[in-house]
This record gives sequence, C-alpha cells and structure tokens, in this order.
Amino acid sequence: MSAPIDLRGVRIFPGWLDAAAQARLLEELRGVVAAAPLFRPETRWGKPMSVQMTSSGRYGWVSDRRGYRYEPRHPVTGAPWPEIPATAAAVWAAVAPKARSPESCLVNLYRGGARMGLHQDRDEADLTQPVVSISLGNDALFRVGNTEKGGKTESHWLRSGDVAVIGGPARLVYHGVDKLREGSSTLLDGGGRINLTMRVVT
Repeated sequence: MSAPIDLRGVRIFPGWLDAAAQARLLEELRGVVAAAPLFRPETRWGKPMSVQMTSSGRYGWVSDRRGYRYEPRHPVTGAPWPEIPATAAAVWAAVAPKARSPESCLVNLYRGGARMGLHQDRDEADLTQPVVSISLGNDALFRVGNTEKGGKTESHWLRSGDVAVIGGPARLVYHGVDKLREGSSTLLDGGGRINLTMRVVT
C-alpha cells in the first residue's frame, strides 16, 4: 500500500485492499445483489442515470421523480436492504475510526460509458460524518472540485482496491467520475467498475 494522497482534502489510500481482500469483497457483493438486485435510478427530471446501483445497510439511496433520498426498502422488491458487507465495514472502521457506524453502503456499477457528474453528497442528516469510497475493477478518473459550484478541479485515477475518504472540510466538495480505463482490471467478469460508498444517514 502506497502513502496516502491528498486531493483537495479528499484522502486517498492507494491499494488499501489487496487482491485477496478485493476478491472477498466481490463475493460478499454477490450476496448483496442477490438480495437487492441492481436497478437504474432516474433523476428527478425522469432521465435514467448511466450507472446501475443497489445498496446495503439500514438505508439505501434511491432517486426518481420524487427526488433524491434514503429509503429503508428496495424500490423494486420492497424488501429491506441486506447487511453491509463485512469487508467494507472493516474498511470504514480502519479509515474512519472516530466516525459513527455506517448506516448505508451504496453500490454503483459502471459499465458501457457510465459516468457520474460532479455532485455533492448532502442528503445525509449529519454532515460531520465522512463518506468512505471503495473502488473495485477498472481504473476510474476521479475529479474533485470545490465546496461551491465552479472553479478549478483536480483529477486522479482510482484503481481497484483504492479507498477514498471524503470528510472534514472536504465533506461537501463537488466530485465525480469522468471515465473508466477499459481493460485495466480483470477483477469483474465483463469488465467495468464497482464503487461502494458508505455513509451515516441519520
């Protein structure tokens, strides 16, 4: 594991998860997806997002014409979300030891040109708690801006096993994923990237 990187206040831990831990987490995620199938959320304007997603934990994040919010049940099946994978929860405990336990773990699947525009994570009630992100699969060009819209941004290639912590003064920075580097990882059957983001919701 390399030394941490500071990207506009976002702490990036390159190679936090080794190959064995990545494979273990991926297997745990198969159980999550079996209980809470991937779906494609819509923006509040009715446009489908390019990522597929699901969640685990007490709450899951959903988006539709009613807006962005957390819900205790899967929007398609109506079932409660499964537990946060043990490997992911251990990452949270290690990189955010003073934070409350995560209540939600979003699982985003990037394939076929999927991206995530610059946005803030601000649907949570307690913004003193961090967001912890885990990357699996193909490299992703992660872009970080400012706490207000506009201005200069900086980018960094996140690789499989990298962990990022968005917290403290950087908790409300705009951030997103511009593109993937296809073929940069063989972890996922069919390619692509999975990003897990854990949060305290209440």
